[in-house]
Amino acid sequence: MEDLKKNIIKGNPVEEFKEECRERILSYPSDENLQKSGKSFLFETLRTKYSYNFTWLGRPIIQYPQDIVALQEIIWRVKPECILEIGIAHGGSLIFSASMLELLGNDGIVLGVDIDIRAHNRAEIEKHPMSHRIKMIEGSSIDDAIAKQVYDIAGKYRSVMVSLDSNHTHAHVLRELQLYSSLVSVGSYCVVFDGIIEDMPEGFYSDRDWGPGNNPRTAIREFLTNNNDFVVDEEIEAKLVVTAAPSGYLKRVRQENK
Repeated sequence: MEDLKKNIIKGNPVEEFKEECRERILSYPSDENLQKSGKSFLFETLRTKYSYNFTWLGRPIIQYPQDIVALQEIIWRVKPECILEIGIAHGGSLIFSASMLELLGNDGIVLGVDIDIRAHNRAEIEKHPMSHRIKMIEGSSIDDAIAKQVYDIAGKYRSVMVSLDSNHTHAHVLRELQLYSSLVSVGSYCVVFDGIIEDMPEGFYSDRDWGPGNNPRTAIREFLTNNNDFVVDEEIEAKLVVTAAPSGYLKRVRQENK
């Protein structure tokens, strides 16, 4: 089988380039200098709020550029009809997802949920050229009534992708995973942000409820022990080197949890 694959790739410049990339990516986790540099960059940029400096089509997106590129690749490959985003903030991520759906040319929508959609952010989102693809719900993502509203909208779509980026405590993220993971279609993703908190020093988030031992990555670990529908796409993380979502690119590989 491996020989057949090599024969198919050989002489096809497009496939040869893809394979070269893949081989490089697979070497990155064992490259100690690269991994050390990536971790150092993350620590220093988290300390200086580097990710707050970027916009997408005019709205603050508050993500690492590496993760933005990864999301772009996933959306283009999966071609979701609905992208559910838990956590809105300034709305840049909603605008990003809407612009990707616009490029796909389908009738897809972005559904954003936030416990507090501030008036000035809502106004900027609603007047944006991508607003025709965006719906927003205000309320706690772990409130059953809000979850019902989400399912009433997102449940109508055949292909769904989910992004979790709101309250980063273990209990909150675990409940979001339990509530919304079943919306994710096979082959699509639930992307859980800010698992990087687990790697930061104790007290780094002194003004927050989360920290090492209590964060999205610990929630992911517990979720995956009881759910074999999802796997961590380790190749995405290896490729990025720098990501705020380590272990957070969860790909749905089965239809039913067994």
